[in-house]
Amino acid sequence: MALPIPRELLTLDQWDALPEDNSAHYELQEGVLVVSPKPARRHQRALVRLASQMERQLPPDWEVLPDFEVVVEAEGPATVRAPDLVIVRADGPESRVAAGEVLLAVEIISPGSRKIDTHMKHFEYAEAGIPHYWVVDLDPPAPSITVYGLGAPEDGYVESQTATGALVVLEPFEMRIDIGALVERRPHPSEG
Repeated sequence: MALPIPRELLTLDQWDALPEDNSAHYELQEGVLVVSPKPARRHQRALVRLASQMERQLPPDWEVLPDFEVVVEAEGPATVRAPDLVIVRADGPESRVAAGEVLLAVEIISPGSRKIDTHMKHFEYAEAGIPHYWVVDLDPPAPSITVYGLGAPEDGYVESQTATGALVVLEPFEMRIDIGALVERRPHPSEG
């Protein structure tokens, strides 16, 4: 069953009171319910593979979570995002976190999300104080990851690199990501 269409800006309490609906992807943007299609196979494949690579490289007290709610702005009007991946403390809250508890947010661009992921969320996450932000672009000519870190308060995020092939970062933790593996077809065991 689809959610009823709200007729006014939602508060965080009203957002919490909405019935659960897994038929689409939901976020709250300045009190407005934003509904988008569930991600396609290519997106989900990249998400699972990226999360797997990241998880193996994190210190034990941190974890990577997919599609986990982040309260970007709690007060009127509220904004709740669900980044494709977040790195948060392993002993954190079970249901959602405040933006200040997120060490890294990752968005994988989907059809229809390019401007939101590269402009709107870029601004929102920086303003909310999330220290690191990655944007994964699976489109040709080659898949890439653009890495941002917080600069001076008036600067917001500052791009540190855009990588294809492999991404090597020292912050927030030392990690190496095989970007090609996010989209490549896995070889069949008989092709070995």
